[in-house]
Amino acid sequence: MKKVLIINGPNLNLLGIREKNIYGTISYNELLKIISKKASELGLDVVFFQSNHEGEIIDRIHRAPEENMDGIIINPGAYTHYSYAIHDAIKAVSLPTIEVHISNIHAREEFRQKSVIAPACIGQISGFGIKSYIIALYAIKEILNLETTE
Repeated sequence: MKKVLIINGPNLNLLGIREKNIYGTISYNELLKIISKKASELGLDVVFFQSNHEGEIIDRIHRAPEENMDGIIINPGAYTHYSYAIHDAIKAVSLPTIEVHISNIHAREEFRQKSVIAPACIGQISGFGIKSYIIALYAIKEILNLETTE
């Protein structure tokens, strides 16, 4: 079974509370249950991590290979727009990584429209609400399956 690390950055622990018009009404714990259920159906083993601290996110990315993670799905939150350190950590571990966002960052304020994380990732999924995570699960599964058949 492929292991996928799902990282959520700052303020995502407040889902269901913060800016419901943008992020919806589902709580963070409900999101984890939804992701877990779909991952199980897809034959993926997911491990969750959430932090409001950049260094903790970087440390968690660094540990991913040691923990035999096969891929990463990351919602870097506001770090999306300025954390070259997270970008570099993703590049350093060389694991297939997908960036996800609940909202369509390209349709929001100008400062939110650029991701410095995306160039380190194999792709970005945004704008589908919490379904962005589900789409990412399908994508990472396909990518990991391709790697094992090549």
